[in-house]
Amino acid sequence: MDSKTASGKAPLSVARVLQIIKVLSLADEPLGLAELSRQLSTPKTSLIGLLRGLVDMNYIVVSDGAYRLGGSAFELASSVLNARQRLHMGDYVRAGMNDLNRKSGETVLYGILTEDDPPTMTYVGLVESRSAIRISVGIGDRSPLYCTAGGRILLAEKSDEEIRSYLKRTPLNRINQQTETDPRKLFDLFVQARDEQYSCVCDEMVQGVTGMAAPVRDSSGGVIGTLIAAGPTSQMLADEAELKAMVVEAAQGISLSLGYHGGPVVRG
Repeated sequence: MDSKTASGKAPLSVARVLQIIKVLSLADEPLGLAELSRQLSTPKTSLIGLLRGLVDMNYIVVSDGAYRLGGSAFELASSVLNARQRLHMGDYVRAGMNDLNRKSGETVLYGILTEDDPPTMTYVGLVESRSAIRISVGIGDRSPLYCTAGGRILLAEKSDEEIRSYLKRTPLNRINQQTETDPRKLFDLFVQARDEQYSCVCDEMVQGVTGMAAPVRDSSGGVIGTLIAAGPTSQMLADEAELKAMVVEAAQGISLSLGYHGGPVVRG
């Protein structure tokens, strides 16, 4: 059984493993057992078993009696950084959604592309309207790309060839009388969304509901999601210009927070 730290809160072996990895990550060159023992203020005999285990798992590599970080350590570091980025991204998106909801008073959604066959949009963020009239949608719900504002934004990022392929293999069902199902007209609408970096869809998915959407980009310039404001059509269209500006500004603000500073990645 592992010995305990002075506080009794954690096994010494756990702390020492992390300390070994940290010391090696800061070293300019491989370190021998004696130097590790000195820097960690730990007897050599207490380190040998831990080092052997780390070598077996490829967290460290030993050559000529000197130790350096191995491939598994770098994979772990990459995973931790990615997790940190995802957490920060979520914070930025939520802040932007809350700000848009506060300014517009409408339901605000965040959607991402889901690689189904055919692809769809999945709602992963929701801030409900303060109005008595609310949109019936929940986290995890999926919507078609061809008849939603957010969906058109997400597919508009693709090349013309990919858009045409989507239109060929996707059942373009007429959900209600306002749903556009003509492939040629839909293609033009996708291109328009790409050119304007904005999409407005009225009554095509749900009668009486309008959505306005803009792309959210990361530091690479790629679209990673779409910010959507949705509400009653009569109310949304009465304030269309103002709401459009709010949606676009909020999406751009999130993108800037995620490191995006360039122009859109234009695909044709």
